[in-house]
Amino acid sequence: MCVKGLVSIITPTYNCGRFIGETIESVQKQTYTNWEMIIVDDCSTDDTKSVVEKYLQQDERIKYHCLAENSGAAVARTKAMELAAGQYMAFLDSDDLWMPDKLEKQLEFMQKNNYAFTCTSYQHMSEDGEMMPKILQAIPKTDYNRLLLDCPVGNSTVMYDVSRMGKFQVPNIRKRNDDALWLAMLKKESYIYGLSNVLMKYRLRNNSISSNKWSLVKYTWQLYRDIEHLSVFTSVWHICWWGVIKIFKLK
Repeated sequence: MCVKGLVSIITPTYNCGRFIGETIESVQKQTYTNWEMIIVDDCSTDDTKSVVEKYLQQDERIKYHCLAENSGAAVARTKAMELAAGQYMAFLDSDDLWMPDKLEKQLEFMQKNNYAFTCTSYQHMSEDGEMMPKILQAIPKTDYNRLLLDCPVGNSTVMYDVSRMGKFQVPNIRKRNDDALWLAMLKKESYIYGLSNVLMKYRLRNNSISSNKWSLVKYTWQLYRDIEHLSVFTSVWHICWWGVIKIFKLK
């Protein structure tokens, strides 16, 4: 049963001890205070747990769960979604940051327009937290076919109404599992609506898998073929189009 008005913040983590404290603090600074933050640790080997424990002692809205074995971001995210009790779910990776009015602005946008599934614009920052000039503007309306081309949705900007859409299981692929989740949700809700306000800071990690565009090709192929069950021809066409976008937009 969903707790009305409560926002469940879904935060999978793995070896983010360096960043997760700042991420938690960006949630604690929210002007909308009716939230719970569910952190699911994918068996970190750094100091992630000890960093989080400090916040657990100070704020009962923060909850921590550690998986029994290292299983990947998709499994950690699914577990957090299972534990969530809120009417709304918002997604926040453990190295990204929210603007203080993120939840307030996005909830107002959803409730005013009767939207169940939304995202916002966001800005890049360096690994050390220095703001970069690049801003990714949210598209006003994104449907399934548009998202297939090149996901224009920032993971840590998404929020949806659980009472209207229900809960989902994240497809278990190592990368692009967030995109796979949005595609699954767009089979139930026609559009994800974009709010133009810049409400999230996306941290560009120097050595992350997603920072290497070419290494994502196999995961993109897996998404199209194994998860979405597109034909070989259609998958190849989408891979080529995706590659062109990545090369020329350097997104």
